[in-house]
Amino acid sequence: MQRFLRLAIATLAITSAAAAFAADNSLGSWKLNVAKSKYSPGPLPVKSLSSTREADGEGVKVTTTGERADGSAINATYTAKFDGTPASVSGQGAPYDTISLKQVNANTFSYESKNSTNKYHVSGRLVISADGKTMTMNAKGTDAAGKPISITLVYDKQ
Repeated sequence: MQRFLRLAIATLAITSAAAAFAADNSLGSWKLNVAKSKYSPGPLPVKSLSSTREADGEGVKVTTTGERADGSAINATYTAKFDGTPASVSGQGAPYDTISLKQVNANTFSYESKNSTNKYHVSGRLVISADGKTMTMNAKGTDAAGKPISITLVYDKQ
């Protein structure tokens, strides 16, 4: 009986740990806080951004809408697994056409985004604050012309 109880407790512990790792605290609707966001060299290339993140199997479906600094619309979406495999981005306005994601834990994700038609290539991290109210994306890489860029986008939970 004790052996059975130990096995049941061990199984419960493993299952709980797996469920905690699979949690994704980035899910929900987020709005870009332009005042707290930074882009170097400036200026910030967007006027507004909203992002909706939904669970999708072993990954996430992300829909982003907004307006670029030049007034053109942003309406892009992708569905990606957290295994680092590149996923296609459809729609308009995103500077990249593929993205790959890896989940570090429930609040931290790494990503890499590229554009197959120019030199845009960035990699970075997405971090959800401990209180779940802020999502910060930090990335470094090259813009479409191949010039170095540094990006910090701060989103507020809606």
